[in-house]
Amino acid sequence: CVALDVQAACRNTTVTQELLKEGFHRDLLVKVELGEDAGGCAVAARMRLPPGIYVDPYELATLQQHNQTKAVLFPDVIDVEAPEYLARDLLLLLFLEPDARCSRCFRAAVPVHARYHRPAEGTEEALVVLESPEVLLCCCHSHLSAECWEPAEVDTPCSSDSTGPCQWHGTKRRPAYEESMLRVPVGLREHSSLVCALTLLTTGLCSGLILAAACKYGHFS
Repeated sequence: CVALDVQAACRNTTVTQELLKEGFHRDLLVKVELGEDAGGCAVAARMRLPPGIYVDPYELATLQQHNQTKAVLFPDVIDVEAPEYLARDLLLLLFLEPDARCSRCFRAAVPVHARYHRPAEGTEEALVVLESPEVLLCCCHSHLSAECWEPAEVDTPCSSDSTGPCQWHGTKRRPAYEESMLRVPVGLREHSSLVCALTLLTTGLCSGLILAAACKYGHFS
């Protein structure tokens, strides 16, 4: 009976993520529906971003200045020019906002960008797998059920605007595990010789044109 009571009290929390737009520059939309009322609590999604995708910290700072997105990025210094094979995982804590259409629903979106990958053999796409986010609650002024929620190891405040300590909690009943796939266009290895030859030819032609223009119109003392 106790197990049944706990199961009834800890109703499932659902989390979904969706990649919007097309190409290398996308928006990652995260939506959460809690299994219980979380009035007065901060709700966040903690997600690991693999090396093939990243959040631009400068873009994120601009969005936060305009109150469009609230998030914390670890690490906060990122080489946005690095290719996938020279990058590393990132940890993103995305603060969610209440959804006016649903009292237990929260959502937020953040711009993400795909990195360039190595040329592949036999395929023109590389797959970047996004794991399902972890749902976290920070209730500084209310109490969460110990049967449903457990303390989480998250060293960050309850919001991106505050600096005080806060105890985050994660659900004991994990939401259904789902993955999202981002397909990134890549070059073909079998085209490498052709690409190198065309690049060398184009570079030589452009250099010749610049040199010819400099000799014809330049003034040399």
